[in-house]
Amino acid sequence: MLRTPRALLLDFGGVLADSPPRSPAPPELVERLARLTDLPADRITRDLIDGDRAYAAWRDDESDREEPVELPHAQVWARFFTGGWPPAAAAAVAREATPLAYVWTWRDAWAVRPGIPEALAAAARAGLPLAVVSNTTCGAAHRDFLAAADLDGFFAAQLYSDEAGPRKPNPELARRAAHAVDVPTGECWFVGDSRHRDVACARRAGIGAAVLMRSPRTDREPAAPDLEPDALVEDGHGLLTLLRDAGLA
Repeated sequence: MLRTPRALLLDFGGVLADSPPRSPAPPELVERLARLTDLPADRITRDLIDGDRAYAAWRDDESDREEPVELPHAQVWARFFTGGWPPAAAAAVAREATPLAYVWTWRDAWAVRPGIPEALAAAARAGLPLAVVSNTTCGAAHRDFLAAADLDGFFAAQLYSDEAGPRKPNPELARRAAHAVDVPTGECWFVGDSRHRDVACARRAGIGAAVLMRSPRTDREPAAPDLEPDALVEDGHGLLTLLRDAGLA
């Protein structure tokens, strides 16, 4: 049985919401960039695909560092996507970096994971403050999804890497979340779907318990025997069971 928590820190993708794979060149983003830059759609599509692959590799490399950080929106576009574009086109993207990051991040296929509303409601009834702790290209898109799903009211704080700077497994992101809800890290549970980012972040931050919620990403990750969670659940219903076992629901 896990130690009873005084707060929950939860990842977004894979925990609060299903995050199915998205196209690296969604049509609405290609169309917007074409209007903004006057570049042909086929070139934009090709550069988005190549840039998305390079950005993903950078994120993996950055996660191996001692204190990984997120790049500002303008730097993401300049470093991975628009480096070979005409100066006027690159400058136009830089001026619209944040709205473009929103379009690139948003997914119409996002859906609240099963059992999450029930688990959040049970935690709220038990008086547990909740915080979102998520790596993302644009936290504003996540905030809007949670608001549209009528879940944002459960959270005392939402910390996203593009807004805060640190990205998981940098323990600073979890520490800031614990501070935001005024609970020591050792008395929090951290719920995530990645051993390499979430469990590692929890361990490095001194979190009381790391709960791994399985998602497709969980099963794609390489084995990490030194990053085993304190509990493994399948979805929000499993998290609710853990809360009940801890006497909180």
